Amino acid sequence: MKIGILPLARPTFDVPFAEEKFAGMLATLDASGHEILGPRELLMEASAAALDQVKDADLVLVLQVTFTDAVFVLDAANLGRPMAIWAVPELRLGGRLRLNAFCGLNLAGHALGVNQVPFGWLYAEPEDAAGLAALLAGERQVARLDGAKIDADRIANPVPDLRIARIGQRPDGFVTCDYDKAELKRLTGAEVDELTLEPLFETAKALPEADVAPYEAKAAELPNLKEMDAGELNRSLRLAGALEKLRADGNYDAFALRCWPETFTEYGGAICGPAGMLNEARVPCACEADVYGAVTQVMLQKVAGASVFLADLVDMDLGDDTGVVWHCGQAPVSMTEDQPMATVHTNRKQALLYEFTLKPGRVTFMRLSQAYGQPKMILASGEMLKREMAFTGTSGVVRFDGGAEAVLDDVMNSGLEHHMALAYGDFVDDLKGIAAGLDLPVIELGRR
Repeated sequence: MKIGILPLARPTFDVPFAEEKFAGMLATLDASGHEILGPRELLMEASAAALDQVKDADLVLVLQVTFTDAVFVLDAANLGRPMAIWAVPELRLGGRLRLNAFCGLNLAGHALGVNQVPFGWLYAEPEDAAGLAALLAGERQVARLDGAKIDADRIANPVPDLRIARIGQRPDGFVTCDYDKAELKRLTGAEVDELTLEPLFETAKALPEADVAPYEAKAAELPNLKEMDAGELNRSLRLAGALEKLRADGNYDAFALRCWPETFTEYGGAICGPAGMLNEARVPCACEADVYGAVTQVMLQKVAGASVFLADLVDMDLGDDTGVVWHCGQAPVSMTEDQPMATVHTNRKQALLYEFTLKPGRVTFMRLSQAYGQPKMILASGEMLKREMAFTGTSGVVRFDGGAEAVLDDVMNSGLEHHMALAYGDFVDDLKGIAAGLDLPVIELGRR
């Protein structure tokens, strides 16, 4: 066959490491016996020239070397050629998430599913010639999973009158964070006010010191706080006070925040730590302007009676039968047994973020999903394990009840978004009842 490759990466990740992984993928591809078309250097942005090189390929193979948005993947889908995606793992060494390729695969898979584009997928090391052969032979195609209505006692929506503030638009290519205001209101009763980032920044800058002081006191509990840049830290904590003022003025239950890049590039301080403070105070803050994520958080929080965490699934290790959930540093501090530490954003290098490992215990995952363009509830359960830190930020190693291999397959087949809400405890039955009350089909990952 003619295999047209599109090797995707972003310069905010570990580019030398990405190039090393890409070289290994190229070596395996070149040894496959197929004709390999397309660029042989990492693509850091969309490229019409690269698309032209692969337009006549028998298969367009996206090499997901680091996390990227789905813009270029959807551009490639418009070529009308058969498609596949190969993402590479990285070792859990306790340092930064150097590639985050699985999350890119997850996001791209959702985007292709919403657009009804069939594709094959592989999450494997560059040297996995057998896995690549199966992918190229068409043996790893997504098998659409829609779930089904379940026989459960109907439970009324526990949060029928939510008010959500979406601040800023979702990043380009984050189809996972799309929403329709009217459909969301019909489904859940939630109202969404669409705001911009500039008033939040201006409010933060002008905030009286008395309104910043409570967040300075919270941050003072972090033993290494003095290692943070004082200007970045002050600007970051001012965002916490500004969000609280906005919450009180607008009577909001949760926020969906465009957390990057403008908070770093235009304002000069991370919103991740402030989001963690509000998450702990049970005012959920969904990253990347994920409105459905915010509604999911509030619903799960109500059922759990505790703070929740909107997390990315960033790794699945079938040999260890575990996955890793992670985000930059905005989990509620009640979710750790360790001493939380202050840190900076791994890619943008600005304060303030929290760093800690999630504590062991039973956990429930939930997402009000729009996978394949159809509303549904996606659930999972498992045990957060007592393990060393997998990646910096806030992360935890989880053993899913359905098993890592079955959950991985279901994540891809369901078209799941890249954010799921996590709570400590076992709430699957209650959530199934709420799904029945909302007349939603249910997918329980790994439990079909």
